[in-house]
Amino acid sequence: MTNGGHPTMRMRTFLTSAAVATALLAGSTAPAMAAPAPATAAPAPATAAPAPVMAVPATASGAGVFITNGDRVHISSTPPRTASAHAWWTHVSGPGTKAKVTIWLQMKSGRTWHSVAKNAKNLKSGNGGSARRVVARKKCANSSRHQWRTMIDVDLIGVADSPEKAYTKPVTVKCGV
Repeated sequence: MTNGGHPTMRMRTFLTSAAVATALLAGSTAPAMAAPAPATAAPAPATAAPAPVMAVPATASGAGVFITNGDRVHISSTPPRTASAHAWWTHVSGPGTKAKVTIWLQMKSGRTWHSVAKNAKNLKSGNGGSARRVVARKKCANSSRHQWRTMIDVDLIGVADSPEKAYTKPVTVKCGV
């Protein structure tokens, strides 16, 4: 799903078990977890704008609402030649002012995604500026074309939240490892 160059997003809403039961009894439903990225997708240029992904998961805790954000994998402008991506989170409502944001760079080999780099950082909520995001990088061994994506997890510090992760849309990047 493309949305005019906005960062990849996933909104996480947390409800109590009673609220979930009430919603289900009333005939309302909400997805229980974020849908994983498809195993295959049409390649996009390495410079393509990020595409949003949204899910509204429910859990047994009252962690509030926040958005998990990340850009697509791209070749870093900083030498050496590396596959690079960034992740951050945006607070919407509820408790939690800091979160541990973890990002995995994943490269596809055959039909399988392999994590080739990982980084984590405790961050305050932000809009993706360099001070409030975490970066993952992997040095390219060659310029062969491969599918890349990121997996992002946001864990609010001191607040129980759900375990699902967001995935960015796969893109083809000229970077083999």
